[in-house]
Amino acid sequence: MKNEKGDRMGLMEKILGDMNTKEVKKIEKIADKVMALEEATALLSDDELRGRTEEFKKRVQEGESLDDILPEAFAVCREGAWRSVGMKHFRVQVIGAIALHQGRIAEMKTGEGKTLVATLAAYLNALEGKGVHVVTVNDYLAKRDSEWMGPLYMFHGLSVDCIDRHQPNSDARRQAYLADITFGTNNEFGFDYLRD
Repeated sequence: MKNEKGDRMGLMEKILGDMNTKEVKKIEKIADKVMALEEATALLSDDELRGRTEEFKKRVQEGESLDDILPEAFAVCREGAWRSVGMKHFRVQVIGAIALHQGRIAEMKTGEGKTLVATLAAYLNALEGKGVHVVTVNDYLAKRDSEWMGPLYMFHGLSVDCIDRHQPNSDARRQAYLADITFGTNNEFGFDYLRD
């Protein structure tokens, strides 16, 4: 009986492990496309780089999916990060951002660059014009991340704001929700949803 149970567990691990490996390989192929655009994107002037955001928005409005433009958009955001905040996403961070965009969980340790990873997925999803919420665990991180990564988003012509627990039911709070990218805590977003 014990061997049968062990065999079943081994089979499940093999199946789930194989599925995970296949999914990671798919994501890696997309990341390779992003990385392949690095040199060409670096040659763009600041104005040309900024202009890509409006081009992407138009392409999305005309029917292209976010997945269609992901490699180009990520490459543009990576270069914008370098020019605006002096950081450029590593390949593993690009992989993490693709996973986030796909609605998957990307686990990263402290110091591995979660804040920077989120910029790629947030930038891409902001191109739809529906607003993106970046959820943090506390007010300090929400404010810090909005100020730290705000210059990157603003470089690309996107608006950024932060929901602050010290501004309930205010015009400033309502304006924060109109930004392209809004930072806040899960509690604040949740209670605002209930209050609305």
